[in-house]
Amino acid sequence: MRTNRVVFGAVTLDLFAVLLGGATALLPVFARDVLHVGPEGLGHLRAAPAAGAVVIAMLLAVRPLRRHMGLVMFWSVAAFGMLTALFGLSTNFGVSLGLLAMLGAVDMVSVYVRQSIVQIFVPDTMRGRVASVSTLCISASNELGEFESGVAARFLGAVGAVVFGGVGAVSITALWAWRFPELRRTDRLDSPPHSAGCAHSPHKA
Repeated sequence: MRTNRVVFGAVTLDLFAVLLGGATALLPVFARDVLHVGPEGLGHLRAAPAAGAVVIAMLLAVRPLRRHMGLVMFWSVAAFGMLTALFGLSTNFGVSLGLLAMLGAVDMVSVYVRQSIVQIFVPDTMRGRVASVSTLCISASNELGEFESGVAARFLGAVGAVVFGGVGAVSITALWAWRFPELRRTDRLDSPPHSAGCAHSPHKA
């Protein structure tokens, strides 16, 4: 993975952006103290990202992305961070639900691109091991992200922690766009560039 900068950049971008931008662990606090909607409202808040993700997944199944995949991924992760920060500032339940739904939608786009890169830009003999590393990073980002949110909330409060995480995710995206130009320039996923450090060419039907 270290020699394939497209794959390495895609996997680590998700790892660090979600680690900082995850607000799920603090939703009970927002439901109780910020939005004042109680347990029922918390259920809606928890469901909103999944609802947005399902809608986008269905759209992508019908109309898959074909061009400018690297830029699409970077913009999706940046939008994830911005929507997270806006959710942290919102005090309106309806607005918060909408922001969480959009957050889930853009996260699904980034997952779509990242998973496609892991499947296509990796040689057949390495695909299982690279997929394992990717899965580990996804799990770690979620678990460590909840830990980070709790620690940040201890010092910044729930609102401050979510806004800090969202801004941090945007900053990580900008840094990765600079550090991994190969990923940023990735266009079509059906023809991985040799400059990405990948020796694999997908079999054509």
